[in-house]
Amino acid sequence: MLDLAFVRANLPLVEQKLRDRNMDPAAVLGDFAAVDQRRRTEITLHEGLRAEQKRVSEQIALAKRKGEETSALVEESLSLKAQIAKALGDLLEIETASRELMEGIPNLPQSDVPVGDERANRTVKVWDAVDRILPDGSPDLAYTPAALAFPPLDHVALGERLGILDFERAAKISGSRFVVHYGQGARLERALANFMLDLHTRQHGYTEVLPPYMVNSKSLFGTGSLPKFAADLFHCDDRPYEPGVYQDSDHWLIPTAEVPVTNLFRDETLDESQLTASFCAYTPCFRSEAGSYGKDVRGMVRQHQFQKVELVKFTTPDRSNEEHERLTRDAERVLELLGLPYRRVLLATGDMGFSSSKTYDLEVWLPGQQLYREISSCSNFEAFQARRANIRYRPSGKFKSPLLNPPKEKQKSEFVHTLNGSGLAVGRTYVAILENYQQPDGSIRIPEALVPYMNGEPLITKRG
Repeated sequence: MLDLAFVRANLPLVEQKLRDRNMDPAAVLGDFAAVDQRRRTEITLHEGLRAEQKRVSEQIALAKRKGEETSALVEESLSLKAQIAKALGDLLEIETASRELMEGIPNLPQSDVPVGDERANRTVKVWDAVDRILPDGSPDLAYTPAALAFPPLDHVALGERLGILDFERAAKISGSRFVVHYGQGARLERALANFMLDLHTRQHGYTEVLPPYMVNSKSLFGTGSLPKFAADLFHCDDRPYEPGVYQDSDHWLIPTAEVPVTNLFRDETLDESQLTASFCAYTPCFRSEAGSYGKDVRGMVRQHQFQKVELVKFTTPDRSNEEHERLTRDAERVLELLGLPYRRVLLATGDMGFSSSKTYDLEVWLPGQQLYREISSCSNFEAFQARRANIRYRPSGKFKSPLLNPPKEKQKSEFVHTLNGSGLAVGRTYVAILENYQQPDGSIRIPEALVPYMNGEPLITKRG
């Protein structure tokens, strides 16, 4: 969520950033100036009436001590009480309208984000064993990974032939967009998760966390999933969801570990010495895929349930862009160690998520489909999520002497900046390994870095 005072002071800029996102400012902001002015007027009126009531109450008390007549003052007090009740009702009404308006404004793109829809997305890196760059240092956008020496199959055909993927029985059990893994296929899913967690915790400095897989609506509001994306989520019917009402006692299945991990510090104030704090979590993720009916229905690319290793960072505003680059490199390192060709894409303003100020997508090459497919989305949310979730930090160490920092000048708390990215989506990494490491006989060679996690087995073969 944006700061109300910032929007008020920079309304033309906000309107332009919304246009950059391919949004109609009038549809998003409504009559912001009128709503904001009425809110401020109602606040002033309410506070003025409360001050007047206090003054009259003091006069009544003084008159009683002196034995003077108080009926006129009591009548005035009763009149003020009625006026205050009406003013409070009017204030709550406009506060609700103002809050709902602010909740619907997306984050503002950073200045270096390309303007436009997905066609304006900018490829900033191409990797296949080494960075593929031109003499001028720019990425070689024409580069395509070398074709396999035989006609490649996609992961569905490979998995079914090997007997490690079963979409038919999954559909019988749960419906479409689910899969059952068997044998070496089930081990591969587990091996990938363990490999990613070990890499991020041992080499990249993340703390592993195992969060709940169900969260309340306050948590989803904090990350920006509610109210805008309620249709994309699975809600448990223990308590009905009321749009605009964010409870702490209802339950939703998590769409990603970003939600519970980001909310670890909701309504807390951290010390600057605790930042940057980096966490990784391996969880199942549940998405209804509303609005994507008929899209990517084949195989494991777009499912209702999938597993993911998520990276989440809490940092200070001056370090968030640096940490964004570091988090993205951490995710890229998984692909590089697995030998999977990929490219990094800077998303344009019209293709970014609601809460993001800047996003890199990592796209892995799938030879069975002859295309790049998103496998990680790494975003800097700046203070957008922290303001919704009320996650702050208090600067420390700037003033060492009590003489320079007396109690009345105690450092004011500020909102942290939050970042997250997939490190990686396990199912899509699974797909990429099947398609990139398939052999002419239909077996799958295991990437060297993953062999220890596969009990030393270098191949996935069909078992009798």
